[in-house]
Amino acid sequence: MHAFYADHFVLPLPEGHRFPMGKYSRLRARLRQELTGLQITQAPAATDGELALAHSPAYIQAVCTGTLSAQLQREIGFPWSEAMVERSRRSVGATVAAARAAMAHGMATNLAGGTHHASADKGGGFCVFNDAAVTARLMQAERFRHSKRVMPVAVIDLDVHQGNGTAEIFANDPSVFTLSMHGEKNFPFRKVKSDLDVDLPDGTTDDVYLAALHQALETLGQRFDSELVIYLAGADPHEGDRLGRLKLSYDGLIARDRAVMDWAFQRRIPLAMCMAGGYGRDIETTVQVQLNTLSVALAYWERWQNVIP
Repeated sequence: MHAFYADHFVLPLPEGHRFPMGKYSRLRARLRQELTGLQITQAPAATDGELALAHSPAYIQAVCTGTLSAQLQREIGFPWSEAMVERSRRSVGATVAAARAAMAHGMATNLAGGTHHASADKGGGFCVFNDAAVTARLMQAERFRHSKRVMPVAVIDLDVHQGNGTAEIFANDPSVFTLSMHGEKNFPFRKVKSDLDVDLPDGTTDDVYLAALHQALETLGQRFDSELVIYLAGADPHEGDRLGRLKLSYDGLIARDRAVMDWAFQRRIPLAMCMAGGYGRDIETTVQVQLNTLSVALAYWERWQNVIP
């Protein structure tokens, strides 16, 4: 299974910054040792033209030239640097590459991504460009070029924080279905309506979460015929997460991932995955959640190889 990374572009963050930059390289190191079925490749950088499918040209220029206002930088949560720009481009490029690989092989993954707080003209919550939104639009454009029809895309966002930026970008676009299942009292405090929002109370445990997820997937299947799924497999619903406020176990998150991947596989819908958020009190718990997710994904990718013509 193809997996794309950009963790060697490290942002020069001040000491004590709460974003766990080191989790990405730790995950890749463990994957090389423990999941040898992954083909791990450096992500390409998204172009300005690709970014413009979901973001305003003025915002792209401000990010890339370092002319973001102080307020916009505060909302993103990162100080501007050339590394921030390059990493943000490649985080989008990784999801684009994963989607192309998924269309050919059933499943693929970005080892980062899930930057769902970025809207068309600003970033937020450690998100600069919205990789899922750019990818959905680019896959639609590439399919339209060949078939002259718009491909329906579903974004299944199971990060613990609501995907407000994705919801805003696709608010008036019936060709993309946005499903966000998140903590109702967690960031962002001003939610933007998705096509389907599932708000969960603090302290939600495995059984309640999984019941809500199965209902949400059933609703998605009833309301929308997808031809590509972009899955944000956040590690932050885990009980050990500093920012999550939910109480899912390792087993609960494995069951979550199986539910989403099986839903897509049974319908033969290609699935591109992003790792999304994770802020474990011990960062190794976040890495373990993500490794578990990728182990489930690899098993489903192997099943895909038996059904692809």
